Amino acid sequence: MTALDAAAVRAVDTTGQVAEALDLATHLRDALWRVDSAAVAPIDAPGGLIVSGMGGSSVGGRLAAGALGPRLVRPLHLAMDYGVPAWTGPDTLVLSSSYSGDTAETLSAYELARDAGAPRLVATTGGGLAARARADGVPVVPLPGGFQPRAAVGYALVTALEAAAVLAQQLAAEWGPDGPEEGDAKRIARALHGSIPVIVGAELTAGVAYRWKTQLNENAELPAFASELPEHDHNEVVGWGAAERRLSAVFLEDPQGDARMARRIEVTAELAAEGAAAVERVTARGETRLERVVSLVLLGDLVSLYAAVLRGVDPAPVAAIDTLKARLAD
Repeated sequence: MTALDAAAVRAVDTTGQVAEALDLATHLRDALWRVDSAAVAPIDAPGGLIVSGMGGSSVGGRLAAGALGPRLVRPLHLAMDYGVPAWTGPDTLVLSSSYSGDTAETLSAYELARDAGAPRLVATTGGGLAARARADGVPVVPLPGGFQPRAAVGYALVTALEAAAVLAQQLAAEWGPDGPEEGDAKRIARALHGSIPVIVGAELTAGVAYRWKTQLNENAELPAFASELPEHDHNEVVGWGAAERRLSAVFLEDPQGDARMARRIEVTAELAAEGAAAVERVTARGETRLERVVSLVLLGDLVSLYAAVLRGVDPAPVAAIDTLKARLAD
């Protein structure tokens, strides 16, 4: 069994990405302070909230939707493009999130939200987005520099929500490099090694499944896919029999979710096993919806980082994205 201890992690993780993931509790607490310090006045937005952002900068809105769940009484929409929905207007609050502040799609969407007369809020480290917001008198929640954008998930989440830092701190000790080799994060990373993961979520865990997929893409440089139940059972489930052990399935489960969904996951996992290289059923930890979301986010981040270690891949660089941006700039 390949060790995933601190020494093995250090040999690959040259910029301390695992340490940043394990520090999620600190990020959550600091993010709460930053939101409070921004002194954003309450905004009544009967039309709902639009979260505009790309990649790691959009994940907060996705996770917020899962954590809030049935408590949402107004729409929460993700705008992951150059624009905002045609119905954007004075009754909709637009949160523009860009870690660098220079994401082309988010800058474009910010301008269109301004033109639509929508109240706005910005979360960024600086760049053009911060400059435009300050010129327009739009509140800015300042994010700390020095992270990979995907590592700042705590800040992205708390821009929209309160935090579950205590549980994150406990789980970091359990799942970190100094934790047992049979701990969940290390065990799942080993189970997925050599296959293409498909991460399946439902209800509360749907947004987290997408986070797992993107972290595996960027940190471990792996193809990975996210899917959502019950829609998965109306099409994708048919393909598992032909997976030829090349794909693995991970089902993210909410222990306090709907009983019908629990039964659906059980049966779908059995069907996936007909062709999957591995099938993992992962249960969220925590009492509140937010705690359960945070537990799965931390677990997925660590699984992706351990997957990088197993592949001998430094999790920090994203050469393909850098190349893409350079070519588009030309």
